[in-house]
Amino acid sequence: MGDNRPICMITGLGEGTGGYAAKKFSKEGYRVAMLARSPERLKRFEKELKDSKGYVCDVSNIDLLKETCSRIKKEMGSPEVLIHNAVKGNFDILFDGKPEWLEENFRVNTTSLLYLAHELIPDMVKAKKGVIIVTGNTAAKRGLANTPYFAPTKAAQRILAQSLARDFGPKGIHVAYLMIDASINTPWTRNRIPKQINQPDKIFSQPKDIADEIFHIANQERSAWSFDVEIRPDIEEW
Repeated sequence: MGDNRPICMITGLGEGTGGYAAKKFSKEGYRVAMLARSPERLKRFEKELKDSKGYVCDVSNIDLLKETCSRIKKEMGSPEVLIHNAVKGNFDILFDGKPEWLEENFRVNTTSLLYLAHELIPDMVKAKKGVIIVTGNTAAKRGLANTPYFAPTKAAQRILAQSLARDFGPKGIHVAYLMIDASINTPWTRNRIPKQINQPDKIFSQPKDIADEIFHIANQERSAWSFDVEIRPDIEEW
């Protein structure tokens, strides 16, 4: 007898939001298809999460991304939930950066989302249900200093998600954009910005709590779907 448990596909599996989302959905009875560039990380999560499966994939490699989607559908089945968490960004003033960075970031943040939609939404439409949640930040709504190579790609990502929501919401596919207005508590983010080193947990968004909110969005009743969802720690200035 086949396994009828729903499948959640996550891009950008790491030690933060992606990893904790994988744990949450696995705990709640989903089989999880995990995409990351690190085979070692994927193997570790496969051992921890029952019936999960890792796929080595850099989402900026569009041919590989399409091939990976096909493999997931063949080996596991069509995902009911997609969490697009892969992200690439640079934080430099204009003249300290390289113009090609914009396209590189756009490919990971936005172009890959379009291809994922092409690959996965047709099966969601046939099933008359599906969820796509894109993780983002407030760069999607504002161009802060030092973000000329990043903010435009996140703004485009959000607008693409909104277009998908308007096209496919009436067909049963819930598309939502989750803006995280904070640094996320991971070893990488704690060491990236000098002023955050050795700071208390309360100034960060906790990846476990973000994952819980993602799961909540994925299971909203159809009469009360969210699109823009903003989350931040209670002490964050905004």
